[in-house]
Amino acid sequence: MTDALLPAAPQPLEKEGNCYFRKGCNPLAQTGRSKLQNQRAALNQQILKAMRMRTGAENLLKAATNQKVREQVRLELSFLNSDLQMLKEELEGLNISVGVYQNTEEAFTIPLIPLGLKETKDVDFSVALKDFILEHYSEDSYLYEDEIADLMDLRQACRTPSRNGAGVELLMSYFIQLGFVESRFFPPTRQMGILFTWYDSLTGVPVSQQNLLLEKASILFNIGALYTQIGTRCNRQTEAGLESTVDAFQRAAGVLNYLKETFTHTPSYDMSPAMLTVLVKMMLAQAQESTFEKVCLPGLQNEFFLLVKVAQEAAKVGEVYQQLHTAMNQEPVKENIPYSWASLACVKAHHYEALAHYFTATLLIDHQREAGQPGAPGFVKPGEDEDHQEKCLSQLYSHMPEGLTPLATLKNVHQRRLLGKSHLCRAITHHEESMREASLCKKLRSIEVLQEVLSAAHQRSQLKYTQLREDDDLLNLTDAPDIISKTEREVEIILPQFSKVTVTDFFQKLGPLSVFSANKRWTAPRSIHFTAEEGDLGFTLRGNSPVQVHFLDPYCSAAAAGTKEGDYIVSIQDVDCKWLTVSEVMKMLKSFGQNDIEMKVVSLLDATSSVHSKCATYSVGMQKTYSMICLGIDVDDKTDKTKKISKKLSFLSWSTNKNRQKSASTLCLPSVGVARPPVKKKLSSPFSLLNTDSSLY
Repeated sequence: MTDALLPAAPQPLEKEGNCYFRKGCNPLAQTGRSKLQNQRAALNQQILKAMRMRTGAENLLKAATNQKVREQVRLELSFLNSDLQMLKEELEGLNISVGVYQNTEEAFTIPLIPLGLKETKDVDFSVALKDFILEHYSEDSYLYEDEIADLMDLRQACRTPSRNGAGVELLMSYFIQLGFVESRFFPPTRQMGILFTWYDSLTGVPVSQQNLLLEKASILFNIGALYTQIGTRCNRQTEAGLESTVDAFQRAAGVLNYLKETFTHTPSYDMSPAMLTVLVKMMLAQAQESTFEKVCLPGLQNEFFLLVKVAQEAAKVGEVYQQLHTAMNQEPVKENIPYSWASLACVKAHHYEALAHYFTATLLIDHQREAGQPGAPGFVKPGEDEDHQEKCLSQLYSHMPEGLTPLATLKNVHQRRLLGKSHLCRAITHHEESMREASLCKKLRSIEVLQEVLSAAHQRSQLKYTQLREDDDLLNLTDAPDIISKTEREVEIILPQFSKVTVTDFFQKLGPLSVFSANKRWTAPRSIHFTAEEGDLGFTLRGNSPVQVHFLDPYCSAAAAGTKEGDYIVSIQDVDCKWLTVSEVMKMLKSFGQNDIEMKVVSLLDATSSVHSKCATYSVGMQKTYSMICLGIDVDDKTDKTKKISKKLSFLSWSTNKNRQKSASTLCLPSVGVARPPVKKKLSSPFSLLNTDSSLY
């Protein structure tokens, strides 16, 4: 797929009936997930309309002085708030519609929570990029219409990615391409006038900025969300499917964690550091849950060491979900996290804690031992490692119940039975609590498979306790100790591997980014007419692409025609040579012999001090945004030997200072005869171009 990003090789298209679409994208697929995403987009529009109406009513209430008008406005506000609450509850229902994303072959597994993709509005790059190409690069902007169209097509395709590796690769390709676009067309001293609008995936609130970092952060969020949807789609009835599920959620956690650390002041609630921290915990918890399912997949035999392992694995899953539930109930996440998500985290915490106590009770109660004759309990079975069993039992608890020791418990059938029944009582308590929590949430009550799993697990524990129940249990049973959580595979985040996606800059015809970028200025291309006197050009060449004039003889014909030391050679005889090496340019120059040579050069101007881009954030219904935190930034001017520190700009003075800023570009006439580079050279490292300076937010 990555080869499709080369300018000379259009993106391969896949055939769907009589229609074609970009690889990794299928906008015509009528799946349950696509229909759900369409419903999300429609809800976002309704929420936006309701919030605008509420804002207008609030402004009218502040301005109105007539008491009757104020009463009517208050009544209208109550209806608008009610409608808005219903719309947000409907959006929450889409966020918990986990059944759409699950694998169709799964029958009796607790569903996992995927993230929905962020929705966006169409963006037209053409006008702004054409103007910038003409103004800054002094080239005919119409020569880049195809490249601009490719960029817009790629963005449109990213709105409907396929739920597989090709879809992830498509989003990563666009994210890396945005790094090139940012370096080419988004100078740090001015705005480009392109407005990016993205909707919060959890609240539906729109956020608009003229900052490309909002676009990059939202694409990263969608990469993480797509990984979660891939994870929920895997078949969890097979070992390979569970391994893929664990891998997908670990990668989702890695992308979201990368987003949190790179873009620290995003203006959208779903991408705030606090929310991303919770989402990373949720992805890792679901990966740990899938690890437990993988341990149980072959089937559980009534074997001592296996049951100890399974009990501690279940305790680990319950522990991480308890930590997740606690994090979801902290401010400011509590206000925006879907209530059904927090409820499901609580349900799973109790459910897996109950399983841990059930498996512990099983290994204690059903632990059969033989003496010298078959069936006699109370002694170690021949060939068993008594020390190993004692060690495992001691490591199962943080402390043994009062009056009990691991070895004595193993040898005493009565003590094992009493301790096992205590664990069963705790298991039943946790099962009942998980079922109660599930019944309190309307969205969870509608998930039939969840209710079936919880009910079956509760009935199993209840049946086992009923078979062992005695009249004096209330007097003899003690509180079962907590089980130490332990896992053989600690899940961890997997950082996004952008290096595996090869992307070529759409606008590589403009020249190497080391010189031809938005944050550098140079003169308009100058035509130099000269001849080589007796085979001597009068100068040497240095550098890589593009090549510079070096050791210029001030009396040669090239110097007389206007060539300067350090000029960059951009074309020779109307042949673009911005990507040619020193040897290639020298060979071309010497090929003309004594004939007249026409060469176009540009001179790099002094670099101006970098000024952080500041942009106001429009966010309906948001009283404050994270982007406002960094509107005052110290700017260091290191061009002089004496370090000068500019005055910190306040939020109120920023808008005035912004209008005083002048464009760093040099307005000049477009050059004529720009040709396509004959050599397609892969840029050295696209990651050095991914300017993700979070302070711009």
